[in-house]
Amino acid sequence: MSANSFDARSTLRVGDESYEIFRLDKVEGAARLPYSLKVLLENLLRTEDGANITADHIRALGGWDSQAQPSQEIQFTPARVIMQDFTGVPCVVDLATMREAVKELGGDADKINPLAPAELVIDHSVIADKFGTKDAFGQNVELEYGRNKERYQFLRWGQTAFDEFKVVPPGTGIVHQVNIEHLARTVMVRNGQAYPDTLVGTDSHTTMVNGLGVLGWGVGGIEAEAAMLGQPVSMLIPRVVGFKLTGELKPGTTATDLVLTITEMLRKHGVVGKFVEFYGEGVAATSLANRATIGNMSPEFGSTAAIFPIDDETLNYLRLTGRDAQQVALVEAYAKEQGLWLDPAAEPDFSEKLELDLSTVVPSIAGPKRPQDRIVLAEAATQFERDVLNYVSDADEAGEESFPASDSPAAANGVPSRPTTVTAPDGSTYEIDHGAVTVAAITSCTNTSNPYVMVAAALVAKKAVEKGLTRKPWVKTTLAPGSKVVTDYFDKAGLTPYLDKVGFNLVGYGCTTCIGNSGPLPEEVSKAVNEHDLAVTSVLSGNRNFEGRINPDVKMNYLASPPLVVAYALAGSMKVNITEDALGTDTEGNPVYLRDIWPSEAEVNDVVANSIGEDMFNKSYSDVFAGDAQWQALSIPTGNTFEWDPQSTYVRKPPYFEGMTMETTPVSDIAGARVLAKLGDSVTTDHISPAGAIKADTPAGQYLTEHGVERRDFNSYGSRRGNHEVMIRGTFANIRLRNQIAPGTEGGYTRDFTRAAEGDGGAPVSFIYDASQNYQAAGTPLVILAGKEYGSGSSRDWAAKGTALLGVKAVVAESYERIHRSNLIGMGVLPLQFPEGQTAESLGLTGEETFSVTGVTELNDGTTPRTVKVSTDSGVEFDAVVRIDTPGEADYYRNGGIMQYVLRSLIRK
Repeated sequence: MSANSFDARSTLRVGDESYEIFRLDKVEGAARLPYSLKVLLENLLRTEDGANITADHIRALGGWDSQAQPSQEIQFTPARVIMQDFTGVPCVVDLATMREAVKELGGDADKINPLAPAELVIDHSVIADKFGTKDAFGQNVELEYGRNKERYQFLRWGQTAFDEFKVVPPGTGIVHQVNIEHLARTVMVRNGQAYPDTLVGTDSHTTMVNGLGVLGWGVGGIEAEAAMLGQPVSMLIPRVVGFKLTGELKPGTTATDLVLTITEMLRKHGVVGKFVEFYGEGVAATSLANRATIGNMSPEFGSTAAIFPIDDETLNYLRLTGRDAQQVALVEAYAKEQGLWLDPAAEPDFSEKLELDLSTVVPSIAGPKRPQDRIVLAEAATQFERDVLNYVSDADEAGEESFPASDSPAAANGVPSRPTTVTAPDGSTYEIDHGAVTVAAITSCTNTSNPYVMVAAALVAKKAVEKGLTRKPWVKTTLAPGSKVVTDYFDKAGLTPYLDKVGFNLVGYGCTTCIGNSGPLPEEVSKAVNEHDLAVTSVLSGNRNFEGRINPDVKMNYLASPPLVVAYALAGSMKVNITEDALGTDTEGNPVYLRDIWPSEAEVNDVVANSIGEDMFNKSYSDVFAGDAQWQALSIPTGNTFEWDPQSTYVRKPPYFEGMTMETTPVSDIAGARVLAKLGDSVTTDHISPAGAIKADTPAGQYLTEHGVERRDFNSYGSRRGNHEVMIRGTFANIRLRNQIAPGTEGGYTRDFTRAAEGDGGAPVSFIYDASQNYQAAGTPLVILAGKEYGSGSSRDWAAKGTALLGVKAVVAESYERIHRSNLIGMGVLPLQFPEGQTAESLGLTGEETFSVTGVTELNDGTTPRTVKVSTDSGVEFDAVVRIDTPGEADYYRNGGIMQYVLRSLIRK
């Protein structure tokens, strides 16, 4: 019950129903707040308890100073939690482990139960092994169940063991698309109350739902677990960036072009840790599908959220996707009553403002390794010629002259080239070179939720087939929609056969290529690429293109709209200027250009209008949690605690609570620490967290081999997130990670100073996992040194869990992205920041030093030191900024982590 200090409790009647609401207009200053802060204000009014959430917190939010730096902590209580299976499995593993820990500490195991609705969508496990055939989908599903049976049995147990926990089975869709099409409420109804739908999710692209006016963002799995168990999310009232949209998109441009433009603008502006909110006349002209595409890319800008207010477009989408009439009426009435309805002419109070005229957006792609590196499509081939110089490994033929990869572009008299002949299984031959497009994937929630770009892709395929074009033989083409609705409207429009004929057969309903589940390249292509060290490329309609993410054979990755993915599959190379060069020849030998097969806006709109209806959504989601016969046939254990299988290599009981008591252990300073890794700028959670394929000669591969797993059954790191033994061994093992204390290496290598006598240079090169085990056996704590934007990218809880279990006690970086910094604290790792203007290089740190950190013990007094002193045995000293930003985070750190804090709190209730 709310303390209701502002007399805000009231009643809203909609049709025959009445709902309790908390009126925002009872708080002075509420009317001028941005939409997103109004949602937070309602949250505080409704959850005011006089202790964690007080009248002063509410007044502080009502009196928000848009120009001040964030300093006021509030406690946000999300209405629900959403998960995908990669990050969700370890959440459920942790909850199951917490139940046992509660019993061991004398508590009631049933207290470990979600207190807020928690929904998990299995979408990250399907791998595009099979492609280009009509039965690719069925074959991939069979392989998925074969590989993931243990995980799926565990999740089915969780669905029966925990209240308020539901699972959307495999083969249904991508979590964020299922969220906007079905799970999102926009206005929540619970226990007679109506209030804004809010959430946190175990995937950074949770922000897609911001397009529906729902405030939510990605957190690590450990934060999501706490939210499920009723713990509020501790946060500072953020700065809010207003992004004004004017005008309309020109024909020929897509939502992908728009979002890549916005991503570039906001990255350049700097929005890390801030909310972004869209306003202005252009918002009304932006379709809900396009809003969702923009919201989805919020992590690529770096913002916490990227939200649109509610308006008629929101209501139309809710109707289209099968929400009932009472729910739609409630959303409209509630939004208008609470001042949450879009006024296109309004100028809310924002901290900062940007503006974009939609008519200035031009066709674009992004790459070759970051989403914010936008390239105008007309300049893509020229830009590739420059960028490829960073990827060719030795002297390639470039015109008449050879040059090393390290030479500047100006030193080259042409483009690196290494033509390589490939023999296909049928005996035919073809030639590939640097820049060959080896993966062309229509994938990822970002664009597969948007019918306009999906229909455009299918129409490009149709016109290509009619001209006699098909994909180049070296291109692996895959179609992985975000929901079954997509294939329904392709079928109804008669477009499926054309996608099939150019190789874009259905491979699965899941994230696939965007998260590294692209599957292997054809054997002959992979062999040619690796034997001749070719810098080949992927083009995907996703949101992430980080190094080493998409496919281990592919060095350069480009984000593009679905119709451009089809076009690049036809062209077959990034060296082709697809705005001017022919993509191929028609049946009469005439050149075919992109303009010849690009659909008009009217054509796309006509197909969308005539092929998509409410009935499709009702059919797809009528019994979404039931699953198919394969899912229902899975055998599961019973009982409120899980029966761990000691032979399982997928699901194992983690060690987080071993030796835990009800009393906390005092925080201590760090002495005699060694550097496990010294890293540069923009090290992402993809570099840190285990992801992608597991190689046989790595510590994780060796572990699986020792446990009787055949190489073909290794599966991916993501699928084995429920086994900490595999995950520890894969932490910091990304094939593109460059650890500066082990120069000349790429991947999970360091130097092991416990074996210094064996190394010619002071310490031998070793796997990071093996060195960690030696350091921990010797009682030596570890630290990480890093540059700017440490931990950017997806909300990967294993980036923090793995760091902690490797024995790392502190990270010292130049700057952090929000989610990973928070997750480090959640696992008991201290995030520190170099003094302003200082770096590891400017301080002369090599990574070979021994480190001490003093002043940490001040936390035992209930305060958080602003800085702590870092000193080394080489005489370097500096005051590092302590990046424990809120009192709540300090409590987590004192308890050894967020899970330990929650466990103790629940037992004491």
